[in-house]
Amino acid sequence: MLGFDPVWFGILMRINLEMGMTPRPFGVMLFVMKGVAPPSVTIKDICYAALPFILCDMVAMIMIIIWPQLALWLPSLTH
Repeated sequence: MLGFDPVWFGILMRINLEMGMTPRPFGVMLFVMKGVAPPSVTIKDICYAALPFILCDMVAMIMIIIWPQLALWLPSLTH
């Protein structure tokens, strides 16, 4: 109805949700990593280690917004 491809929108939503679950204060993923990390690793260490991944997600999201074909190429092979 809005002119968006549902697959494209779903991929953007998934990346956005992943980014939202990583940083503080609602960083569920940070607490999961803290649970499996050795006791000497602090939440601060995990936050700093997560920054490159968040930046990569931001770059991927921007690229998919600019070039929707990146997200739609593989699903288009099944039609």
